[in-house]
Formats: sequence, structure tokens, C-alpha cells
Amino acid sequence: MIAAGVEAGVSPAGPYNCGWGQPPLHSEMIKGRPPRLDQIFQSYDPPLYFVTVCTLHRRRIENLKIAQHALEQYGAAALEKFNVAIGRYVLMPDHIHLFVRGGPDFVLSEWVKGLKRAISTALKTDGHKIIWQPGFFDHILRNDESYSEKWEYVRQNPARAGFVQSADEWPYQGEIVLIDRA
Repeated sequence: MIAAGVEAGVSPAGPYNCGWGQPPLHSEMIKGRPPRLDQIFQSYDPPLYFVTVCTLHRRRIENLKIAQHALEQYGAAALEKFNVAIGRYVLMPDHIHLFVRGGPDFVLSEWVKGLKRAISTALKTDGHKIIWQPGFFDHILRNDESYSEKWEYVRQNPARAGFVQSADEWPYQGEIVLIDRA
């Protein structure tokens, strides 16, 4: 039985009211973050990404010295113009590993596209053509140990691949900006 003056399907408080004199909660939550979450999700340092980019079909980068110079120039410009820091990196014949951190407006995918373009352009002027695998691999590092552990693993790649006896001998590695996670 429906109470007098109440239509079926409409609450006494109105069709858009929860009955407590307030609009439904979901309309507020969809438009923005509930106020209490600001207390839970405090601001932290920007994330530190571990990134790997590979050449298409794992083809060799013909001149790693030029590729390294282009990476370092891109890293220096990114720091100066956009406050984006490349930490440690290793160039291998068919891929690159690096650590990068950007500010609040940092878009990793756009940054990686720019890096690929910068290296490709530098190699092209030297007469070499490189085609990159679409996309890239990235992982957000969550603590100090993971940065040092990841770096040590990545740093050993040239020795594991048999290019050098010791990782210290590999000339295509470095650190553009000291990122305080190691």
C-alpha cells in the first residue's frame, strides 16, 4: 500500500533526494574526490620510473656513442626546461634502461616518444636508421631498495651479455642527475 500523496517510485523527500535532505552521495563523488581522501592521499615525491625501450625486432643500434650523447642531451634539456630528471641509465645494443622522475604534470608516454625521436634523429644524421618498438616498459619504484637493486641488475647487463668482463668497463652507462633514492 502506498502512503497518501506519495507516487510509486518517488520518495517523500523528492525524486533526487535520499530522504535526509541531501542529494545522493554519488553525484558529489563522481565530480570530485571526497574530502576525507585528501587526508589519506597525501602528497608525496613524484614517482620514480624504471623504463625500458627496445628497438623493433631487437635490431642493433649502430652507434651507441651517438645514441648516448643524444640521451644525455635530451636529459639535460628535460631537466632545464621541464624539471624532468634522468637518473642512471644503460644503453645496450638493442634497448635502453633508465630511471626517470618528473614533476606533477609529467606524462611519461610523451616524454619517451620525445626521447626516441631525439635518439633517432641523432642517429639519422650519422647515416643510421633506427626504428623503435611501439610503446615501452615502465615500472614505478616503490622504495629505496628497489632503485639500488634494479640499478645493480641493469648495470650488470653488459657483463651478463658478454660485452665486457665487468660492468664498470661498459662505456654506455651513466647518471645524468643524482636521484636521491640510492
